[in-house]
Amino acid sequence: MADAPSPQEPIRPHRRRFYWPGGLSARLLILTALFVAFGGLLVVPPALAAFEEQWLLERVRAAEMAALAADVARGRVTLQHRTQLLRAAGIERVATQDADGVRRLVLGGGRALRNPYVVDLREQAAGSWLAAPFRTLTAPDDASVRVLAEPRQMQVEFIEVVAPHASLKAELQNYLGRLLLIVAFVSGTAGVFVYFTLNFFLVRPMQRITRAMERFRADPEDPAAHVELSGRRDEIGRAEVELDRMQADLRAALSSRARLAALGEAVAKINHDLRNMLTSAQIASERLAALDDPKVSQALPRLERALDRAVKLASDVLTYGKTEEPPPEARPLPLLPALEMAAEDARLSDQGVRLVAEVDPADQVRADPDQLHRILTNLMRNAREAIEAQEGRAEPGRVRITLAEQEGISRIRVEDNGPGLSDRARQRLFEPFAGSSRPGGAGLGLAIARELAEKHGGSLTLAETGPSGTAFELQLPGAPGRLRAPRRRPAARANGD
Repeated sequence: MADAPSPQEPIRPHRRRFYWPGGLSARLLILTALFVAFGGLLVVPPALAAFEEQWLLERVRAAEMAALAADVARGRVTLQHRTQLLRAAGIERVATQDADGVRRLVLGGGRALRNPYVVDLREQAAGSWLAAPFRTLTAPDDASVRVLAEPRQMQVEFIEVVAPHASLKAELQNYLGRLLLIVAFVSGTAGVFVYFTLNFFLVRPMQRITRAMERFRADPEDPAAHVELSGRRDEIGRAEVELDRMQADLRAALSSRARLAALGEAVAKINHDLRNMLTSAQIASERLAALDDPKVSQALPRLERALDRAVKLASDVLTYGKTEEPPPEARPLPLLPALEMAAEDARLSDQGVRLVAEVDPADQVRADPDQLHRILTNLMRNAREAIEAQEGRAEPGRVRITLAEQEGISRIRVEDNGPGLSDRARQRLFEPFAGSSRPGGAGLGLAIARELAEKHGGSLTLAETGPSGTAFELQLPGAPGRLRAPRRRPAARANGD
């Protein structure tokens, strides 16, 4: 995640290389006009090529008719008549070539052509066909165009016509102007229709969603921040539905967070008084223990257990209510002494639920001593309470601890022979205030233990559970080895043996 800019460093605005409107509507209008105009301009080259081809074919057919008339009136056609025929056809000369390759000038004078260029209408490639109009528009005004075409009326191989370039260029320029006006009108009209259609179906719904998101960010409780569902089944409708669900989930999360914050503040306020009351109760229980009264002796253990549970519950709630646990200060430490201290705090004993530590005294793990103690204590205490709560139990309770090292990971396995976890308890096992399987439990022990394990870079998972017991696996990174040379691992070690 990128670091946020510090208050001392002002945020520099992004410099645009060219002006670009910020609104989606303005951008859509500009892009629509540009794309539609570009599509219209693609029609211009073939339209110009077709116009020029038709213009030249008309001159060829007129020249062919004039040539036929001259052949019919052979010998009786004067120079004036020839000039009139050429002017009526709009050409300067007509020539033919027969199958034997003999060329013959039918009409026209002997004036030399200036800057002529050839257009062969018999076999014309697509590229040259499209480029012909632009060559005509760029040629000098005094140029001449020689057209080669197949005849329709005359029995010759091809007919050659020389037409004035200026007339073709003027006609082509006029047609190009009219064509550009038509393209501009069609592009503008189509662009407006496309713009308003896209604006209605896309831009306006996106603007409505954007305004709802901005208002929700400013004030989640604002009724105007609720997005109105349009009922559409496309991506816009799905975005509206997902935004509505997200807003509902966030409102619920914010409400729950506010309640938890209020609860944490209230607990913090009563913490001092609660501890004083519990201290007074413990002092009173110690005085009662000094009395030689059978009834008091009978009721005192239950009172002490109730006080212990109250102290543990208050401590767990306050500990979990902290904003963040301190980072662990991991270092190599012997595992067996840590297990024995955690077992003592978890009230494991030989007379009740006992600890079976199958760990060599030289085995070490890398962890924060205090946080590892809290993890192990929570796991052992949960195991003891589950075993003690099991009715009709005949087998002695035990908590078995083993250590394995694999690929630089220390795996501590905590097993018990209790009744196992129910399906309901497994579903929300590590959730605070929800994962307890015992009546009256807060469900914070495993949540705290898992959080501490993850801060070490490791994990705490449920390995297995069933009628024969439950096993948790604590993984800690780093396997620092042993304190001294390996010894023969004992079969079992119980505290107090």
